[in-house]
Amino acid sequence: MGNWVEYIGYGASILVGLSMFMKDIMKLRFVNTIGCLLFVIYSFFIKAYPVAIVNIIIIIFVNLYYLYTMMKDDGK
Repeated sequence: MGNWVEYIGYGASILVGLSMFMKDIMKLRFVNTIGCLLFVIYSFFIKAYPVAIVNIIIIIFVNLYYLYTMMKDDGK
């Protein structure tokens, strides 16, 4: 497959790790969502489907839900 697939996995790990250091919860959820999307792409390439499912169903949807509610609350 190539090293570029590994770079996707490393990028995902870095973004998820960096998100944990953020104080702004909106930035944390946004960066974490991007990292999770990269994990989904990476896990499909390496055929680690349980990792993809957890990232799609649980983490990404939870992040998107809370981002939506935070953005909606800011508009009040």
